[in-house]
Amino acid sequence: MDRADIDEFGKGRLYFGKSMIVASRKIEGQPNVYLLETNLVLEREQQREALPGQFYLIKSANSAVQLDRPISVFRSVSSRDEASGLKSVNIQFLILEKGRGTKELCHLMPGDEIEIIGPLGNTFEADDSLKNPVEGKPQIAIVGGGIGVAPVANFASSLPAKSYDFFASFKSGSYGLDYVDANKLVVTTDDGSVGIHGMLPAGFNPDVIKAGAYKAVYACGPNPMLAYVQKICKEAGIKCYLSMENRMLCGVGACLGCTIQTSAGKKRVCKDGPVFDGDIIQFEQPAPRRQPLPSDEEVDLSVDIAGVHFENPVIAASGTFGFGQNYLSFFDVNKLGGISGKGLTLNPKEGNDGVRVVETPAGNINSIGLQNPGVAAFIKDELPEMMKLKCVAIANLAGSDLESYVEGAKLLDKSPVPMIELNISCPNVKAGGMAWGIKPESAYECVSAVRAATSKPLMVKLSPNAPSVVDVALACIKAGADALSLINTIQAVSIDIEKGKPLFDNVRAGLCGPAIRPIALRHVYDVVQAVNQLPEKERVPVVGMGGIACWQDAVEFIMAGASAIQVGSATFSNPGAMLEIIDGLKIFMKSHGYKNLEAMRGIANR
Repeated sequence: MDRADIDEFGKGRLYFGKSMIVASRKIEGQPNVYLLETNLVLEREQQREALPGQFYLIKSANSAVQLDRPISVFRSVSSRDEASGLKSVNIQFLILEKGRGTKELCHLMPGDEIEIIGPLGNTFEADDSLKNPVEGKPQIAIVGGGIGVAPVANFASSLPAKSYDFFASFKSGSYGLDYVDANKLVVTTDDGSVGIHGMLPAGFNPDVIKAGAYKAVYACGPNPMLAYVQKICKEAGIKCYLSMENRMLCGVGACLGCTIQTSAGKKRVCKDGPVFDGDIIQFEQPAPRRQPLPSDEEVDLSVDIAGVHFENPVIAASGTFGFGQNYLSFFDVNKLGGISGKGLTLNPKEGNDGVRVVETPAGNINSIGLQNPGVAAFIKDELPEMMKLKCVAIANLAGSDLESYVEGAKLLDKSPVPMIELNISCPNVKAGGMAWGIKPESAYECVSAVRAATSKPLMVKLSPNAPSVVDVALACIKAGADALSLINTIQAVSIDIEKGKPLFDNVRAGLCGPAIRPIALRHVYDVVQAVNQLPEKERVPVVGMGGIACWQDAVEFIMAGASAIQVGSATFSNPGAMLEIIDGLKIFMKSHGYKNLEAMRGIANR
């Protein structure tokens, strides 16, 4: 560690703690840009103030996200309290509302608190020789694109007035130019609402560089813009300094998670940057942009699974939605693609004793134990109501032994239910359940027996707890499965620290929720890849599930190869989650030119 970062009392020179928001407002004319202002009271004289180009890691003190967001400083002004003698720093951030973390920040109110760490990273620097115009022409050009205007505007305000030309590019309108006192200010907008109509090249190009006779260019913005700046500066033979961004964990150079590729090797954005010599940056080639569908063309969300037609790919997962009636008071469940009912056993089952649910970060562990009325009672009392709904009714069949599976399947075969989901993956029962889905041999035996007992389309629900989910999946297909659904919950344990014993009577229970989504996605990806290697006539559709909470999650699973998705625990915290997913899919597909699900299904698995 650099000992200069520690004072004589062993205290760090960076600010690390909480701070109160003193002002928050939406930038006029912008749909998703906000200004956030806070005052940091520096407890020690040695604590550092932000320099142009640096950033802080911040998040709401009551955040639902784990990681702080790196936000560049837009403006920093210090003052000293005469009574206490302490220095305070007023810091302004311009924030683009993009994901969950920035959404939280953008909607904070004065009096709310943020967690804040910094200042971090290196700075924009200009030699004194560049700060003086030559024959009335500035030697410095500063370029900002979109939200990237914030750090370069901060840099500009640190330079002598009129010692630079400033070029800013926005989609619409302009912002962040309050403290810019440039010799020449050029603004371009995609929609022509301010300044020159066009993107950055309309205002900043090789001809402009030549006419300006600049010695250095400082820029921040989206990567395609920075790649363009790098290119024209290299052609003109002048230096450029680029402020980069990347996803971060620690922000202090320890984790190596934010590296970018340069000609000098991998460099950390948080510590070696964010400001880099533009000559060394190696930009990836941008992917071709997909063109949206015509305004009068609608997307087709329908999908056929094992001969059963679904109006859309969003299915309520078993164990989370009852038999479809519980949520009728919340929204129109007819808009769903399907409903997989509560897990059924041949005979009625009371489920597990003791604690059944405990909340965990980004999810929950549950031990319900397949409490259900039994197959016969389901067919008599619940199925008629399910069949009145427009969405597809799916019976989820579990069992304690092979005979109970088979007898349950025989009863369902005589019912009008369109599809059976064979549950060989429940981790919350002592007998049967997951045991059938752990080994390919036992999975094959169970699926074969049920297949012989029913002619209904048979979808088999797989466990992530198997040593090889792919091997189990292939065994199920060989045994006659018409489709696969995965994953069920992951085995987990919770300890009662007061009693010093496992919280659940069965010790192990099932972890679900967003925490398991990346694992679920990996299993779906692997199974789809294995299925695609089979002869075409042997391939079956895969339905993905596990932590899906929003339309972006659904897109990931479909791009990994899922024909449809099931949503479970997300409904507990947001009863409208599935409808939001359906609407989000439509908007995404239309904006990206996907006419139907098949157009994007599996594109990440090819």
